[in-house]
Amino acid sequence: MVSLPLLPTLRLAALLVLLIGGHLPVRAASVPDTLAQRLAACISCHAREEKRDAYFPRIAGKPAGYLYNQLLNFREGRRNYPLMTYMVAHQSDAYLAEMAEYFARLTPNYPPLSGQNASPTQAQLARGQMLVEHGDVERKIPACTACHGASLGGVQPAIPGLLGLPADYINAQFGAWRNHTRRAAAPDCMAEIAQRLSGSDVAAISQWLSRQPVAADAHPADRPARPLPLACGSMPASVTQP
Repeated sequence: MVSLPLLPTLRLAALLVLLIGGHLPVRAASVPDTLAQRLAACISCHAREEKRDAYFPRIAGKPAGYLYNQLLNFREGRRNYPLMTYMVAHQSDAYLAEMAEYFARLTPNYPPLSGQNASPTQAQLARGQMLVEHGDVERKIPACTACHGASLGGVQPAIPGLLGLPADYINAQFGAWRNHTRRAAAPDCMAEIAQRLSGSDVAAISQWLSRQPVAADAHPADRPARPLPLACGSMPASVTQP
């Protein structure tokens, strides 16, 4: 997985103060102690307006359960990025849930599709579409739509949407699952799927997904349309049945 550049020391210090609800010294007035102000630290990297950034993905509008799980994963060592780990290391479950709810309520803005670095062949894009929409039965690879929703907009309460992400970010996350540097609560369904995919399959999926437009009213589905194809520790069992 690509390592991310650390923010300059002074900027990082300011972000941490905002995140934990402290106040930066000012001449005339203190910084208002609101949740939005505290979370300005997060927005400095995870902008509400989607930028198709390979390093800092959009988190606005994703299911609160998914965001909460990721914050827990960083805090508990299942995901590793020093800046994120440091920010959440001493936060309570309740505060992490409050943060997740805040971002889940935001409405993201997606930019128009832009040029891509890679130039996939039509065969590669066709393979990507096949895996996303139908999977590969012989290799026991479920379709992406089977979990992430028919529109790929995600599913409540804890499955994220897959559109509006750059190919490099999708590739990096699959690489992290394959290398065991990204993990989730057991049973870790995505880690299992990632091991079944070849490198060319991952490239095909990422190239196809990154080229799909995002509907203006895209939002997570209320619940899965049918039982999930794999047990997933991040998804409550009570909502995996239609």
